[in-house]
Amino acid sequence: MSNSIGEKFQITSFGSSHGKAVGAVVDGCPANLELTQEDIQKELDKRKPGTSSITTSRKEADEVQILSGIFNGKTDGTPITGVVFNKNQHSKDYSMFENTPRPSHGDFAWMMKYGNYDYNGGGRGSGRVTIGHVIGGAIAKKLLKTQNIEIISHVAQIGDIKAEINDLEIIKENVEKNPVRCGDLKAARKMEELILAKKQEGDSIGGIVETIAIGVPAGLGEPVFGRLDGDLARILMNIGAIKGVEIGLGFDMATKSGSQTNDEYQINENKATAKTNNSGGIIGGMSNGMEIVSRIAVKPTPSISKCQNSVDLEKMENKKIEIEGRHDPCICPRVSVVAESSTAIVLADHMIRSGFIHPSNLEK
Repeated sequence: MSNSIGEKFQITSFGSSHGKAVGAVVDGCPANLELTQEDIQKELDKRKPGTSSITTSRKEADEVQILSGIFNGKTDGTPITGVVFNKNQHSKDYSMFENTPRPSHGDFAWMMKYGNYDYNGGGRGSGRVTIGHVIGGAIAKKLLKTQNIEIISHVAQIGDIKAEINDLEIIKENVEKNPVRCGDLKAARKMEELILAKKQEGDSIGGIVETIAIGVPAGLGEPVFGRLDGDLARILMNIGAIKGVEIGLGFDMATKSGSQTNDEYQINENKATAKTNNSGGIIGGMSNGMEIVSRIAVKPTPSISKCQNSVDLEKMENKKIEIEGRHDPCICPRVSVVAESSTAIVLADHMIRSGFIHPSNLEK
């Protein structure tokens, strides 16, 4: 089972939903980065459960403890270990799924591949393990900040309700002002109403999360293997519940001509820039200095309370199930934090790989 990602800046995630703890080991962060527990906690607080009526009611403080890698308030070049202890597990809610896979969860595949499967809360396959992503992302974001690189994720669509505001400054200002984490406050109210309506029906709803990276220099990534867009797509598709990734115009490219989508160049303030950013900041597998824009399609939460069809694998017979417990009617708001962290991890890795950040000591 692979639990690590990254080449120079590497994240190893550990733990399960109802186990003792979840967390991450971050290896490859250069020494002398100013880093505190609060830097990581701030990011974890954005994705923790039980913060509003549109998230799961599971109450977890998600308080991180840093076990290694920091000395005198700075990273020391050794692996940074962050752990969050689980304190509010309701494992009894999952006893009925020991031999009965939940529709559209990973249960069936886990059972077939590993046999010994922790079905409590989805075990290692739970969205709770994304705490590891956020721990790694918090460190990556702090590292990128030293190079004036900023990343913002926001919910661009829930169901058929789309955000209409594209101004990045307004999005940055508004995303923390509503539980949906949408940059368009008018759309956010409609999205929240839709999510609550689905929750009342015992159902769920999906959406689209957009992530924008600002200040990324040209030259990250490789032209064949190790492409920046390839690595971004990989880490984003490795977030549970993601069923599609696009960079720039993405799938809309398929309906247009080259003259409509080509990003032409111009000289602006004695610097060559592209007039448009249809390619989302990545050309030929490498960053071109424009904003890097990605979008992910997030499926509806498969844990719904409606009656569904499944099977009993022990008795080999059909079975009706109704999923109880505490679940998000829409995971897009919390996924936006994970997407932001995941993007930061890839960019930090490539900044070190491409020589923009010294691999061992930030003061060199």
